[in-house]
Amino acid sequence: MYARRRRAYFLMMGICLVLFVSAWAFVRIWSVPAAIGMCVVALVIPPVAAIVANRRGPEDRWWDEKDGADRERRGEPGGRKGEGPRRRRPRS
Repeated sequence: MYARRRRAYFLMMGICLVLFVSAWAFVRIWSVPAAIGMCVVALVIPPVAAIVANRRGPEDRWWDEKDGADRERRGEPGGRKGEGPRRRRPRS
């Protein structure tokens, strides 16, 4: 799954570079507003590419998951080994 996200990221960044370079190398000769529009589209692509590259896949373990995170999600008691349900402290 990581390879697919990485491939999508590099594809989107390649499109961004092609848009930016072609806007000021070729398109500006015929239409400056079109070149500016292409640059605006190229400006939006990198944040979207970062979101796509960092999206969590269904089988990916995430960096902040603990060992028992899957058990807690399924509703089983004791997310970690030997640990029961957590109790809240009474407010004083």
